[in-house]
Amino acid sequence: MSSSTLTPPGGAAPAGQEAHTAKERGRVLPFPVTGQEIVLLVVVAALWVALALATPAFLTRGSIVPLLVAMAPVALIGIGMTVVIITGGIDVSVAGIVMVCAVVVARAMVGSGISLPVAVVLSVAIGGVLGLVNGVLIAYGRVHAIIITFGTANLFEFLGLRLFGGTTVDNIPGTLAFFGRGEAGRTLGIPHSFLIMLLIAAAAWYYLRHTPGGRHMYAIGGDADAARLAGVKVQRRVVSAYVLTGVLTGLAACFVIARGTSTLAPNVGAGIELAAIAAVVIGGTSIMGGRGSVLGTVLGALLVQTVTSGVTQLGWRSQLSALFIGIFILIAVGADLLRQRARSTT
Repeated sequence: MSSSTLTPPGGAAPAGQEAHTAKERGRVLPFPVTGQEIVLLVVVAALWVALALATPAFLTRGSIVPLLVAMAPVALIGIGMTVVIITGGIDVSVAGIVMVCAVVVARAMVGSGISLPVAVVLSVAIGGVLGLVNGVLIAYGRVHAIIITFGTANLFEFLGLRLFGGTTVDNIPGTLAFFGRGEAGRTLGIPHSFLIMLLIAAAAWYYLRHTPGGRHMYAIGGDADAARLAGVKVQRRVVSAYVLTGVLTGLAACFVIARGTSTLAPNVGAGIELAAIAAVVIGGTSIMGGRGSVLGTVLGALLVQTVTSGVTQLGWRSQLSALFIGIFILIAVGADLLRQRARSTT
């Protein structure tokens, strides 16, 4: 990746180079809405129409609200995962982070009766610390992210199971009902968790596209050595990406608690890392790094949850949702490989 895609450390580029810099920057950042995102939007719309025809109850509030509530934590984690994968990394430990955050917050609500703001801050802080552990080990240990996060995933899961103590957490109060699927969790019929996710997605989209820090993330994923030579604090940016993922995963844990019952089981968060990675890949983020978008991830999460909900409402075997999502992942990866091959031949 050319270092001309980055803002010079001394400030803005000279006037004579502004047009050239903007043109070069276009090689790093996609258009606001890419072709793959438009295709995803069409696919989701087609699925909604097909499901509405197959089961009229699909487009009712009793179906759509749970779908959006279930989608919100997956998309939220996916936003952080998008940033991580753009830098050339990955984080498979998020399910363990969800477990640790959820059990700590649930026990604090049962034992101490903490308020909603305290519960959210506690969960976000724990997620941030666990994300920091990942980031430091990856950035300064110089070991591939999948190895580190696979190891920490097992450590976090062990910690979570120890905190559960071999039993469930019962009688959880409705402290987090603001994020749930009931009346307290909606405004004008729209779930608060979904609205919060959209606001965070908009902020992340702006950060990646319109700030030097966001452009640095793309540059690191494209060529970390070139980015370092251009003055990017590569290790610091990588750490911040994993901390962001941890923070968003901590908030997602609150969403997961709120959408459940008054009992929290030790399998909380199981499989959420696969759903988040699927949403990111289906959304068009290159698993090789250097390219991706938050909007695509949100649409990917919507597609994943639509497939899951559709299979359930149609009364089909739950394994079929994994089959369909796997097919979408293979299509997305194939499209990414074709794009890379087209670029290499031009």
